[in-house]
Amino acid sequence: MTKLRLILGDQLNLEHSWFQENDDNTIYVLTEMRQETDYVKHHIQKVVAFFLSMRNFHTTIQALGHQAVYFKITDADNPQDLEKIIAVCIEKYKIEKFEYQLPDEYRLDQQLKTICSNLKIESEAFDSEHFYTTRHELSDFFEGKKLLLMENFYRNMRKKHHVLMNGSTPVGNQWNFDADNRKKYKGEVPVPSEKNFHANVSEVVSQIKEATIVTFGNIDEHNFSWPTSRQQSLEVLDYFCTNLLKHFGDYEDAMHTDEKFLFHSRLSFAMNSKMLSPKEVIETVIAFYHANETEITLSQVEGFVRQILGWREYIRGIYWKEMPHYAQMNVLKNDNKLPNFFWTGKTKMNCMNHAINQSLDEAYAHHIQRLMVIGNFTLLTQIHPDEVDAWYLGVYIDAIEWVEMPNTRGMSQYADGGIIATKPYVSSGSYINKMSNNCAKCHYNVKEKFGEKACPFNSLYWNFLDEKKEYFKGNQRMGMMLNLLNKMNPEELYKIKVKANAIIQDMDSY
Repeated sequence: MTKLRLILGDQLNLEHSWFQENDDNTIYVLTEMRQETDYVKHHIQKVVAFFLSMRNFHTTIQALGHQAVYFKITDADNPQDLEKIIAVCIEKYKIEKFEYQLPDEYRLDQQLKTICSNLKIESEAFDSEHFYTTRHELSDFFEGKKLLLMENFYRNMRKKHHVLMNGSTPVGNQWNFDADNRKKYKGEVPVPSEKNFHANVSEVVSQIKEATIVTFGNIDEHNFSWPTSRQQSLEVLDYFCTNLLKHFGDYEDAMHTDEKFLFHSRLSFAMNSKMLSPKEVIETVIAFYHANETEITLSQVEGFVRQILGWREYIRGIYWKEMPHYAQMNVLKNDNKLPNFFWTGKTKMNCMNHAINQSLDEAYAHHIQRLMVIGNFTLLTQIHPDEVDAWYLGVYIDAIEWVEMPNTRGMSQYADGGIIATKPYVSSGSYINKMSNNCAKCHYNVKEKFGEKACPFNSLYWNFLDEKKEYFKGNQRMGMMLNLLNKMNPEELYKIKVKANAIIQDMDSY
């Protein structure tokens, strides 16, 4: 039986059972297509990274003896649509059975189900063999429970997969070292430069332009730093263990204007494209920790493991539990538009200037920049979550909808009404000042709430609480701040609200 097997751009898993033995009757297909480049406007580095990784994967499986066809974005015979590409291959290669790995985006899952229902040949879906969990494992775990607490899920994952465990007890007799992961970075420890592959990607950039794909953001065509093969991804993992792990946890939540990456691994693209599996990443990091326990503390490692075994698997489970209605949720009824500076980086707010420009320059920002600077600002200015979703999905190299949407619409924008977060992640400028050096050289004064030089985050924060107080009045975690709001001098609150509304009406002036 002649089979056609589809490999999507985020299914570059060489360890998958499909590739463990050769079959002359099996043909693999990988395709660059306008369907995927155009459904949202992407950062140029994101498109380049996926195209190069797919091309490298195609070359590798061919070298391993597998039959594989590839459609480049500029190929004249590329139909640019998934259904048409499958149909073309079925006819050309006289295919008798179509197979695919379960996609991680609801959109593609529905499309492939529809495609298969219209085929006149047999079809079958397989697991991607990447995650620790199945799609619906989280739903089963929380069945009958009102609160979907990540910590409970994380502890269960640690026990089930025996990660950092001594029998039924966590290593170090503590499940979570989050309290140790909040140091402000003051330059006391040198930060190694990121792992950079210095690749020349001018050819693929040229093809993207030839195909008239609309992108945004910046790229150095002669110095592309992201991994685009399994071998390079393993090198990034090794570099993280050797150079960054020993300080990762300490400065996990820190920001610094001179350090774009601090001690973060930059493994998210390699993992989300499936060039690396979460299991091998965690096992490699833990093995390195055990071999170097005199230099690396448990809090550095647990903080990293929590991000992958806990948060990453949790977010995926939420996505499949709540889709498709999750994509329309907007419980706070926010409806403002993103300001232009999200595309230009031109703003006088130092924290936003650095976070936005870094995103445009690197297609990357770490989780605190995404959550407590950019996401904080968009929630305080009451931007429509659709606008925020589209920007985050497009700008970040690691953004695929299953991981981007719950993090953005849920965790960052509270548009899901508390499915993920028990309270909105909003703050005044004081949090940003606590965790970074942004405020020291800012145009605005972090200590002022109103007035020409007042930090915009301050007035926006109190205005947000006042605007949404009816919604949050029953939320115990918001009680203290709402009590402070209620005790605020009415004249002061009036001035704050006037300032906040001036900012919201003309965000690009700030």
